[in-house]
Amino acid sequence: MYPLIRNRRLRNSEAIRSLVRETIITPNDFLVPLFVVEGKGIKEEIASMPNYYRLSLDNLTKEVKELWKMGLRSVLLFVKVPDNLKDNQGSEALNENGLMQLAIKTVKNACPEMLVMTDVALDPYSSYGHDGIVSDGLILNDESVEVLTEMSVSHAKAGADFVAPSDMMDGRILSIREALEDEGYLNTGIMAYSAKYASAFYGPFRDALDSAPVDIKNVPKDKKTYQMDFANRFEAIRETQLDIEEGADIVMVKPGLCYLDIVREIKNEVDVPVAVYQVSGEYAMVKAAAEKGWLDHDAVVMEQLTAIKRAGANIIASYFAKDAVRILG
Repeated sequence: MYPLIRNRRLRNSEAIRSLVRETIITPNDFLVPLFVVEGKGIKEEIASMPNYYRLSLDNLTKEVKELWKMGLRSVLLFVKVPDNLKDNQGSEALNENGLMQLAIKTVKNACPEMLVMTDVALDPYSSYGHDGIVSDGLILNDESVEVLTEMSVSHAKAGADFVAPSDMMDGRILSIREALEDEGYLNTGIMAYSAKYASAFYGPFRDALDSAPVDIKNVPKDKKTYQMDFANRFEAIRETQLDIEEGADIVMVKPGLCYLDIVREIKNEVDVPVAVYQVSGEYAMVKAAAEKGWLDHDAVVMEQLTAIKRAGANIIASYFAKDAVRILG
């Protein structure tokens, strides 16, 4: 005799599956990363990220207007800095008329209600491709935090709603929070990259911004002394709790799919919104496999995004945001 309880009754049709579905993806879930370059009329496809582009400020204006029409309300800005403006101190990051500052103003002028978050790290500005200042083979923590703090205030002054420190230097959230308060930017939020792992999935992103560590003497060849060991779990909780204590409004786990256990661990421990960054390597793999006909692009995209949200993400930073809105119809 079959049991009285038949779980398949709740899977019997699309109507009932939709009615009892636990995890729903909407445009409100997404934070859209955008890459900005100097120049005019530039919409340059990134070779390792098919259908994703570096945009000059005029095309950035067009892009944010399109995003808004699609129901995408939040962007995360990154800049590709010319080599001649890079140095070991990240000096260009503090230029009030620098590319990031102009990009913030461009988005706000084009679409005042768009939520603007900004990347805060030295690697796009560094002649060595590191998130901090390099000295005698070391990444200096406290000296780097000073620059990151000034950078954050500069972004707030330009109109950023949130700054997003992605560097993993110790103590930078507290320093940034105190500086924002001192300068009167009481409502500028901080989204901390709290559990950012030293991952092999970042390759296409570094191509997009030309921000990989350089291979020269007395410069670390990777970012493992400040980004987290991907074998570690409890360290992520400790890092996240410290960032919240220091004043972070949102915390982030990066990358996405390989770290969904970390997302759930953190979600169970904290009471602030949790963001997940579905990174460039994750994007590139799906695009490449779909191009070969090995995967159903749309089905895999939605399955991955749903898994990220199901794990506990309140916010998903994803290069698939526009694809997802298209799929959702």
